[in-house]
Amino acid sequence: MDLLDRLLAHDVWSTNQLLIQSKPLTDSQLDRPFDVDSRTLRDCFVHIVQVMETWNDLLYERPVRSRGELMAKPRTLDGLMARLREAGDDLAVISRKIARDDRWDDVFTDVLDNPPQKKTFGGTIAHIITHSMHHRAQAMYMMEQLGIKEHIEGDVLSWEMTVHG
Repeated sequence: MDLLDRLLAHDVWSTNQLLIQSKPLTDSQLDRPFDVDSRTLRDCFVHIVQVMETWNDLLYERPVRSRGELMAKPRTLDGLMARLREAGDDLAVISRKIARDDRWDDVFTDVLDNPPQKKTFGGTIAHIITHSMHHRAQAMYMMEQLGIKEHIEGDVLSWEMTVHG
C-alpha cells in the first residue's frame, strides 16, 4: 500500500469511526452548539463530508452541487456514513488516477472562488485530507464534552495496527 492509499483510507476510516462512536448520542446532544467554529457535532460531521463532496465535484471538473442540494442529503449518522463512503470512494478513484498519470502539479479551476482560481490537484488532495483531520479534532473535543471519553485517537499508526494488524 502506498502513502496515498494509506492517507485516503485512514481519512475515511477515522471519520467513520467517530460517526460510529457518536451513535449513543441523542439528536439533542448531536445538535448542541459549541464554541468551536459555531458548530454542533452533527454540523461538524456534515461539514467534513460536504467539503469532500464539493472538492470531488471540482476535481472531477463536473458541475458543482449547490449547498442546498448537499444540505438536502441525509444528516443522520447512518446517512453521513453512507455519504462518506461514497465521497471517499470518489476521492480515491480520482486521486489514484492523478497519481498514476503523475498530474500532481497539473491545475484545475476552482469555479467557487470569486474570481475562479487555478489550483493544483496535489495541493487540493492534501488539503482535503488535512481539512478532515482538523475538523475530526474538533469533533473529538465535542464528543468528550458530551461524555464520550473513549474514542479513537485518529492517528495513522493506530489505524494501521487496527485495520492491518
